Amino acid sequence: MNPLTPSPTLAAVIDTGALQRTEGTKNIWEYNKKHDLQDPKNRRNINSDAKLRHLFGKDLVSMFELIKLFLTQLK
Repeated sequence: MNPLTPSPTLAAVIDTGALQRTEGTKNIWEYNKKHDLQDPKNRRNINSDAKLRHLFGKDLVSMFELIKLFLTQLK
């Protein structure tokens, strides 16, 4: 896989430069875990903090939607 460049908004969340898609996915999950963003009632949902809200434009995203939205931020 070729390295991809994250958008400036995504780079502010995962603090990295060019990366492979799999690395980026791992980084976004580490961010969610570090900031305890999984919804306690439905663990398949992620509650957005200020950075993710700015990145995705939503307060709540599902795990599957999170990855889809994340991939739109890579070029």
